[in-house]
Amino acid sequence: MSYTHTILKTTLVILLGAGSLQTALADDDEGSGRWFKWGNSEHDEGGRGSRGGMASSAPPQYQKECASCHMAYPAGLLPAGSWQHLMGTLDQHFGNDASLDAASASAITQYLTSNAGSYKRVSEMPPQDRITQSYWFTRKHDKHVNASTWSRPSIGSRSNCVACHQGAEQGNFNEHSVRIPG
Repeated sequence: MSYTHTILKTTLVILLGAGSLQTALADDDEGSGRWFKWGNSEHDEGGRGSRGGMASSAPPQYQKECASCHMAYPAGLLPAGSWQHLMGTLDQHFGNDASLDAASASAITQYLTSNAGSYKRVSEMPPQDRITQSYWFTRKHDKHVNASTWSRPSIGSRSNCVACHQGAEQGNFNEHSVRIPG
């Protein structure tokens, strides 16, 4: 085999491999190069942040109230129906009374439903409106994370995104920056 033939063959293999990688990424992130984005984008459905995130319109109550117990989850992780249900049942919020004054509840509900996920991966309400039971979450995590990993003291539960996704609070869920603590 000639040197030129070897170079051409190697280049072809690299290009085909890159194409396969891009196809895999496109499957995960619908062609964006990332599977999750913060805020609005020209690619969002309806231009309203439908792929999720902490849009600049987040009311101060959202961070203050929601993040006092857990990460202020990006609105795009659930569809509007799930956010409406969650906000309507704050007195029974996953075993806790997370009731808010009417003005705060209204502002937060408006923000969450206006920026809720509406792309195909988040179109269905997950069981019990749990992000961790959504199709996309189980698809991404169940094949890569051993069940015993969730019970590590450094992680605690499936809902503790920041344990492994250090940039989660800024909307960075890139799988290449995941660090699973021991």
